[in-house]
Amino acid sequence: MIEFIPLKYYYDIFTYTCLVIVLITFLHSFILDMHATKNIAYIKTIGLIILVLIVLYIGLRPVSGRYFTDMRTYARHFNHYKNGGIILIDKDIFFHLFMKTCASFMSVNNFFLVCATLYIYPMYKVSKAFFKEFWFYCFLMFIVSFSFWAYGVNGVRNGIATSFFLWGISYQNNKIKMISLFVLAVLFHKSMLLVILAYSATVIYNNPKTFLSFWLAAIPLSIALGGVWISLFTSLGFADDRLSGYLSGESAGGAGFRYDFLFYSAFPVFAGWYFIFKRKFDDKVYKQLFNIYLITNGFWILVIRANFSNRFAYLSWFMMAIVIIYPLLKQNFFKRQHIMLGYIYLAYFAFTYLMYLIYYADDRV
Repeated sequence: MIEFIPLKYYYDIFTYTCLVIVLITFLHSFILDMHATKNIAYIKTIGLIILVLIVLYIGLRPVSGRYFTDMRTYARHFNHYKNGGIILIDKDIFFHLFMKTCASFMSVNNFFLVCATLYIYPMYKVSKAFFKEFWFYCFLMFIVSFSFWAYGVNGVRNGIATSFFLWGISYQNNKIKMISLFVLAVLFHKSMLLVILAYSATVIYNNPKTFLSFWLAAIPLSIALGGVWISLFTSLGFADDRLSGYLSGESAGGAGFRYDFLFYSAFPVFAGWYFIFKRKFDDKVYKQLFNIYLITNGFWILVIRANFSNRFAYLSWFMMAIVIIYPLLKQNFFKRQHIMLGYIYLAYFAFTYLMYLIYYADDRV
């Protein structure tokens, strides 16, 4: 357990460390060619160091409800099982069985370390599977995403579930492993049913033009008829009472139409439009990733005024990094593509840093 760092500085240290890494990566892009042996050695070394350190930093954080919100609840449930308690609830039973099993032979701090590993390690595996020796570039995009920290220290189950989904996507040629990881994703968090339904839709129909039209149409439809969509999706329930609760319950999470979050959500939409339609990047997997993002993010736009709408946003935001970076690691589009990657990191992390200064300002007081 990392106790020598004051809790109120945990996110600050993480954010400024990310800033330093992004700046170093940006400057490094001017020094070496992307395919140079020295560059491959550098990104492999720095990538593995970051992988280990970030797992330890998040996994060994002290238990705190004030700074890590739901962590205190998880810890309370874990200690209940540690003392021989019965399963507390009949919903999300898989996660509670997982927690009870862990409680039988490990401490609460080791449990959170396991959770951090299950959240972060699949990001490494996905990056490695798709991009081989250039995996660091995708992995770094995951780490510096705006939503990465929150779902590592707070929405733990949701974060693990989305990571398992991404890991499953990487097994395009092994359907058994893919389906197994999808099932695990749903068992950890039932909201992943929406994402898996989106994936299933792309298996049947994978035309980006249609799904892009849906995403664009969702904006005026939400502005004009936001309450209608919230009522509709609440009544449907999506096989998960929590989803209905997020839509209709009370929270400060939803407060009007979030143009700032819509702007952020548009980053991968622009990237997908540019590479697929302007640069004619023809890759089946990328089109699937792009279309899944459009479907799930379009759904969030329709219910953007709902309470806890940030929970719905994450059902697409966890894919932002790979949707933006995928084409640049698969094909050469620019004369000095390594430098372009550096600029993309700066622009992408700029929003994360801006939201850190504004959105989380009260947490640093």
